[in-house]
Amino acid sequence: MKVIIIGANGKVGRRIAEKMSQSEHFEPTAFIRKVEQKIFFDSINVPVIIESLENTQDAIAESIKGFDAVVFSAGSGGATGYDKTIEIDLYGAIKAIHATAQSNIKRFIMVGAAFSDEPSYWTQPGMKPYYIAKHLADAELKRSRLDYTILRPVRLTDNEEVGKVKMVSDPYLLKKLIPRAAVAETVLQILDNSSTFGKVIEMSEGPSCINDAIKQLS
Repeated sequence: MKVIIIGANGKVGRRIAEKMSQSEHFEPTAFIRKVEQKIFFDSINVPVIIESLENTQDAIAESIKGFDAVVFSAGSGGATGYDKTIEIDLYGAIKAIHATAQSNIKRFIMVGAAFSDEPSYWTQPGMKPYYIAKHLADAELKRSRLDYTILRPVRLTDNEEVGKVKMVSDPYLLKKLIPRAAVAETVLQILDNSSTFGKVIEMSEGPSCINDAIKQLS
């Protein structure tokens, strides 16, 4: 499966690219914004496409033609202002969704955020614009005709052990943390799993291995 990873230079994106590069089932390509970001992907033998989510939908669609699946793990990051949150996390995501359809790609995985459908939770200082952007981008993906899955992890850690997870529809049942490595591994395990199409998966650390947690999804 040929997979384009949008936002591949992020902490989750890099882990997805690295895991895919070690798998016989996937041919990953990193969608990155700057040529200097290419060094890491050269080191793991993952080809790159240099393009920006700030470009037009047509340009994005042209750059992702020929792939079997899109993984969207892009975000503006905590160091930018609300303007970049809107431009990347919302508008960039929406352009990527429509570009995917325009390029006749059906499979789309969105790496989002837990509690994106829970406005009463968006009370942390400075976080409301981020949650609004994630909520609206996810809503656009749900309206699409793509074979989508939305992964919504809780707060991410750099623990490189995948560990065990919990996957539910109600984010209030989750624990507080999850390793980025677990999110990346989940992306690989659901990419060609049709039972996850059309699902929103809220996830955290938990009692189950990833494969069992996926099977337990209703």
